[in-house]
Amino acid sequence: MSPSPSAAPDSPERGAARTAGARGRRWTPPWPLDLARTVGVLRRGPGDPAFRTEPDGSVWRASRTPLGPGTLRLARLRTGEVEAHAWGPGAAWLLDGVPALCGAEDEPERFTPRHRPVYEAHRRHPGLRLARTGLVLESLIPSVLEQKVTSDEAYRAWRILLRRHGEPAPGAGHMRVMPDPRGWVMLPSWEWHAAGVDGKRSAAIVRAARVARRLEEATAMDLAAASARLQLIPGIGPWTAAEVLQRSNGAADAVTVGDLHLPGIVGYALTGARGTDDARMLELLAPYAGQRHRACRLILLSGRVPPRRAPRFPVGDIRRL
Repeated sequence: MSPSPSAAPDSPERGAARTAGARGRRWTPPWPLDLARTVGVLRRGPGDPAFRTEPDGSVWRASRTPLGPGTLRLARLRTGEVEAHAWGPGAAWLLDGVPALCGAEDEPERFTPRHRPVYEAHRRHPGLRLARTGLVLESLIPSVLEQKVTSDEAYRAWRILLRRHGEPAPGAGHMRVMPDPRGWVMLPSWEWHAAGVDGKRSAAIVRAARVARRLEEATAMDLAAASARLQLIPGIGPWTAAEVLQRSNGAADAVTVGDLHLPGIVGYALTGARGTDDARMLELLAPYAGQRHRACRLILLSGRVPPRRAPRFPVGDIRRL
């Protein structure tokens, strides 16, 4: 299959499409699809070596699949079709998962807005779907990196680790596929330190990598069982489990508790009050039982956030210690 005709002659997508071993498919979603918002949640900050968007709207992902590393390019055509190209040993697996990645297993029809900001965001974003990657470790490692630090620190660590220890993505050498489980286990302590990752977070990642196969089984479980499976690993709590299952399973009810900002945003958007804690947030989200994560996504898209009263947390760097 040839690349989208809208691609520039010297663009990365044309160069990658000529790579030996490229495979392709087209799939037509039977409902509105906002590709950027649906898949963009998988991006881990600016400069993510495993995720890239192009000016033409195409999305690139580098993943380590059960069949090996692979690179996937998605583009929305004027016909409404999603055009996919994939490279590497994991190409067939990635192409098979395109519908789920674009939200085909999501059920937004089960959602009923109960608050004006949620209703307005739902109306303005009819193409928002919840992506399902079918990959646990891929989301778990960056989620652990985001524990108890600023987003900038976590994104920087992810970039450093993939650039230093990942491998070139098939068909897109400018991107990186994260290490396999053994690669994470074998990383020496000084490499974690060089990436600004403390011992608590690195130990949690190593423990998870050692039982990666068992963790990947969570993609076939219901939310409660999947969350319990992940939380068997010391260092992985409800916050991390929810962040992972939102992406790996497309879990519509995986509400993130223990977050520094989310309760305040939810409380302010739905009531105008400040100082909302987790318990109060869960009370406010009770009418959305079964769809609480979707409600939170829409609240974040509503733009109703409390005005900032305090300076941002300073970005730390344990590499200086």
